[in-house]
Amino acid sequence: MDVRPELLDALSVLRERVDTARFPFPLPGAARARRTREELLRQLDDYLVPRVKAPEAPLLAVVGGSTGAGKSTLVNSLVGRRVSASGVLRPTTRTPVLVCHPGDRAWFADSRVLPRLTRSWSVRQRSRADEDGLDRSEADEAELRLETDDRLPRGLALLDAPDIDSLVTRNRELAAELICAADIWILVTTASRYADAVPWHLLRTAKEYEVTLATVLDRVPHQIAGDVSRHYAALLAKAGLGDVPRFTVPELPESAGGGGLLPQTTVASLRAWLENCAEDPAARRHAARRTLTGTLDSLRARLPALASASAAQHAAALRLARAAEKSYRQAAARIDAAIAAGAPLAGEAHTHWQGYPACGPAALQRALTEELAALLRTETDAADERIRAAWQRDRAGAALLDEPATRPDRDRVAVAARIDKGVRHWHRRLTELADVQARPARASDRPSADPQDVAALLATALLGGSPGGWAAGERLAETVGAKAALRLRDVAAEVLGEVIADLLRVERDRRVTPVEGYDVTAGQQSALIAALSVLQKER
Repeated sequence: MDVRPELLDALSVLRERVDTARFPFPLPGAARARRTREELLRQLDDYLVPRVKAPEAPLLAVVGGSTGAGKSTLVNSLVGRRVSASGVLRPTTRTPVLVCHPGDRAWFADSRVLPRLTRSWSVRQRSRADEDGLDRSEADEAELRLETDDRLPRGLALLDAPDIDSLVTRNRELAAELICAADIWILVTTASRYADAVPWHLLRTAKEYEVTLATVLDRVPHQIAGDVSRHYAALLAKAGLGDVPRFTVPELPESAGGGGLLPQTTVASLRAWLENCAEDPAARRHAARRTLTGTLDSLRARLPALASASAAQHAAALRLARAAEKSYRQAAARIDAAIAAGAPLAGEAHTHWQGYPACGPAALQRALTEELAALLRTETDAADERIRAAWQRDRAGAALLDEPATRPDRDRVAVAARIDKGVRHWHRRLTELADVQARPARASDRPSADPQDVAALLATALLGGSPGGWAAGERLAETVGAKAALRLRDVAAEVLGEVIADLLRVERDRRVTPVEGYDVTAGQQSALIAALSVLQKER
């Protein structure tokens, strides 16, 4: 394999597109898409980009398996000394251990592979929490302990991973991350657990990705080793994995001794296979190329599935945003209809108008603005209820409503304050218009009108509908003249429309903002497909 700059660039773009993909809504397939995204990021960072960038780098063989499968003992035995802790305490392997030939140390000492793990050359002292089998604080950095030994061949590193079925969540996640960095997967299981679901999930995944794989049947009582091995081989063949190299490690009487190391005869065949993968140029190229090609091939199915999930997320975001926009369009239409019907000229405002001008213009204006604010509050509340009902019928919307910060009814006091402020703003503009327009032109002999009276009549004409608004309009024309009255009504109506539109826009945007905050964009799906297309072209 040669270094391919164009392929590296395509992988970098793909990595960026995968990283920006978001799947926040609990839709069918979303949880799987999130897992796929994390797995792809790990494989790109830990394996694909490093391997394409440095095709001559040593092979990394990750030894993984279930709790108590004997992974650490197997690694120690292949190296010939204890490099990884083994014993009955579970989980044993908390800090993964990578062992390589001293000449290959530089390949793994930096962040070429597994960049998220800090390197350590000394054994971490166990804390009391470790001894109790508890997880470390999430604040602790994940660590990779490095060991070197010249008994390992050049060009090969062994990595003892945590249990794939560990009770400790962080250990399971780390085990999955380490497997994604492997050139060679070595799956270790036991005579009593080789039919368990978790190892077979890994085997099926390895088959799907066409990675270089070997499986070790460990701790097999030597009396039944042949029968168990044949049954395991039959299961592998039935699963389409009959060509996978398979090694059996019998549990011999002398296995109990040796300071945690197995007799060399029990691991000789596995050691020979690994040495051949590292030292034979053709075998080494085949192992690296097969895993690289298989992982790249798997993107053809995984990226479209991710793009499809992204499209579903964007569709959900559009549904929620459109429900909010539709509800507030309805609110605007209802407010316009209510004003045209004279709804604000009700209650105390109607009483003041019937007694006008005895009650005074200030009281009439105050009552009208209060009724207008009440109308706006009622319609925004109704809009929020419609949004709630629409979102509640949608899985994505129901999840959004479960978050206190996104509930439409969470701050009605603040909504009311904004509406009152907007209405007061309109009233000030109305008063300013009346103050300017109420004065007669210099050439006119019409007496000056009271600006407060003009403002009260103007507000009533706009908000009173029929017949109250018509009567107010006639009195306004008598006061300032027909042309001036028409001009005042047009300007005041325009200002009122702007104030109402601004208020509704603010409230609508406040409902839509949490949806937009999830950053599920329209281009997310197309960007994933385009990045995959470029990658396929470069291959």
